[in-house]
Amino acid sequence: MILLHGGVGAIEMFGVVLPLLAEGRRVIGVDLQPHGRTADIEHPMTFETMANDVAALIEHLGLGEADVMGYSLGGGVALQTAIRHPEVVRKLVLVSTPFNCDGWYPEVLAGMEQMGPGAAEPMMQMPMYHLYSSVAPRPEDWHVLLTKLGELLGQDYDWSEEAAAMEVPAMIVLCDADSVRTSHAVAFFELLGGGKQDAGWDGSGMSEARLAVLPGRTHYDIYFSSALAAAVAPFLDTPEP
Repeated sequence: MILLHGGVGAIEMFGVVLPLLAEGRRVIGVDLQPHGRTADIEHPMTFETMANDVAALIEHLGLGEADVMGYSLGGGVALQTAIRHPEVVRKLVLVSTPFNCDGWYPEVLAGMEQMGPGAAEPMMQMPMYHLYSSVAPRPEDWHVLLTKLGELLGQDYDWSEEAAAMEVPAMIVLCDADSVRTSHAVAFFELLGGGKQDAGWDGSGMSEARLAVLPGRTHYDIYFSSALAAAVAPFLDTPEP
């Protein structure tokens, strides 16, 4: 399984979740460009280019196909990987991830607008900077990360048509106090074919899509909740039809 972190983070974000997911499967944690241990390179940071990176990694490692799980920013990359390179994705898990920018609450979008070089110094007081400075090959590139992330988050996107056409089995996960609107997550689930009908006594009417809402969690602590691993593992372990 390829595991992708959120914005301004690194794979350490997943804390206890990573070893729980690694019980019975190989987990490959990726630090996205230009996050964590992955140095900046001279091209814009986009969901599409990072998705191409993930697909190239799967090919480089000779995995054939892999499960891909991403949180927030990493979820957008995971979704684009499944859309652009479905042949390398077996199953997809999207944690706190919208299919278009309107899926975020307005106050969250307002906060994203503040992301950029001007936020670099104030954010040095946050745990995310301490993680970055401890693992980055060039800690002085913190402002580069914030600049590129601000440019990315300022773009409008709507992947509804591509997501609806996607054939990769997918699971949507969020919490009941997320930054992604609950109604949007339900719409995402329905977009993937879920929630269309009663499954029936034998479950024959159940779609391949899955939806999980974790109680008592927020966008800022769901990624290190053991409940996340407990929700995701059965989906990954169930054989494909």
